[in-house]
Amino acid sequence: MQRLIPTGDAARPVAFAEAPQPTPEPGAALIKVEAFAPNRGETFLLERPRQGLLPGKDIAGLVVQAAADGSGPGIGTRVVGHPAQGGWAEYAAVPTHSLAVLTDGIDSVRAAALPLAGITALRLLRTAGSLTGRRVLLTGALGGVGHYVTELAVAAGAELTAVTATPVRGERLTELGARVVHDVTAAQGPFDVVLESTGGTTLPIALSKVRPGGLLVWFGQASRSPVTLDFFELLGVAEGVTIQHFHYAGAPYGPDLAALVGLVERGRLHPEIGRIADWADTADTLVDLRERRIRGKAVLLTGEGR
Repeated sequence: MQRLIPTGDAARPVAFAEAPQPTPEPGAALIKVEAFAPNRGETFLLERPRQGLLPGKDIAGLVVQAAADGSGPGIGTRVVGHPAQGGWAEYAAVPTHSLAVLTDGIDSVRAAALPLAGITALRLLRTAGSLTGRRVLLTGALGGVGHYVTELAVAAGAELTAVTATPVRGERLTELGARVVHDVTAAQGPFDVVLESTGGTTLPIALSKVRPGGLLVWFGQASRSPVTLDFFELLGVAEGVTIQHFHYAGAPYGPDLAALVGLVERGRLHPEIGRIADWADTADTLVDLRERRIRGKAVLLTGEGR
């Protein structure tokens, strides 16, 4: 079969290679991949790929071999999956605890855009707690996580301010009910909760806008710059604030995937897809995703997904 493997070349991060079809473990199903969605974090891993890296965590497709242990969906079932790796290929082995069945009304393109960004959004908002009537600041809101968080938080009753670099990038967030600013310094606090994904110089500014006793959830470092906090500068502006480090990972993913599928089916969640392309264009798409030239998610189609 064909799969995409790292090249170590920043300009062409992946290339096609012939590979054997994966042999699933007893608790995993074999999926014929129809569509997959890269994540910006994966583009960073591809800059200096570790030995044996097989990228690909967000896929949608068809079960062609059910799990040997009897768990999970049967042959012919359409599914969305979140494997640990190896999803940028014609076939992928996915643990059944990280699969969810797709309804007829959800195509593979929208399904592939759900896993990592959608699971992150769900778990991030659970960490933040009840948002009804609360003021929330979201930094780095351009990507898939930002769009999902915005739609879900506003629907939950939050008064949400989203930070994006330009007006064009914030248009969809405004439609979803956010107040959009283009620099964190322009956000008008105080906020009950800050969801911070930029790091660098942004986090200390965002922290200064949290109300006394509030919460800052730190879930990313998209700037790729470390954070420096000055104890004395925070005196009087971040009294009693909790800083909570957050990372979405932790199987099983199936229940959250099923919840996301249900939200899409009921019209309560709308994947923001900025590009749909043939997987022959994966290398160019990865570069554009890394350089923030794509709003929301990018989805690549294999031969079966075209």
